[in-house]
Amino acid sequence: MTKKNFDENDEVPEDEGSDAAASGPSPQESPAPHENPDSSEAAAAEGSDEEPFDVAEDELTIDDILGAEQTGEAAAEDAVLADLETTLLNDLKRLQAEYANYRRRTEEQRQVEIDRAQGEVAKGLIPVLDDLDRATQHGDLVEGTPFFVIGEKIRTVVERLGVVAYGEKGEEFDPQHHEAIFQQPTPGAASSTILEVVEVGYRLGDVELRPAKVVVAVPAE
Repeated sequence: MTKKNFDENDEVPEDEGSDAAASGPSPQESPAPHENPDSSEAAAAEGSDEEPFDVAEDELTIDDILGAEQTGEAAAEDAVLADLETTLLNDLKRLQAEYANYRRRTEEQRQVEIDRAQGEVAKGLIPVLDDLDRATQHGDLVEGTPFFVIGEKIRTVVERLGVVAYGEKGEEFDPQHHEAIFQQPTPGAASSTILEVVEVGYRLGDVELRPAKVVVAVPAE
């Protein structure tokens, strides 16, 4: 058997080096310790199926929306909404008018009830006023006496209630407010006038508490 001597500086044949390299795994080609090759391949496969979405092509500007052509169905819906809005507005105006009229009628009725209640109180005082007038005519109420003071207080209360006395000699006769108990033909009388007041009339606002009873002077024939 023949011995072959190799020098230390002799090169190793390329075939032998390539076989040695092929027999061992390469550091760069070995998988990472914590990396799953199957998951990487699945992610790559999923990413390949997705298509990029172009956002700019689907975006609409305000001008595009306002300038879009309105369809017949949309126009019909707008017309229905406009009619409904007009109907509701008219109903609201009618309700406001009805409420305003209701408030006005209520205030008027309230004032009428107040005048009526005050009139009932005043009617109870009318006989007392008649007695005071008769006492004054006969000289029974002398100024400074206690009865004179009481009479003045009663008249003040009646005035505060809003009661007004009417019917004086020489006034024009008004059949709406005066009750003629006698007509006296009077020479020189050009129209019917009050010749004498028998009972003074009283009114409270528009409420007639009692008409004035008078003697009327009429033109002589």
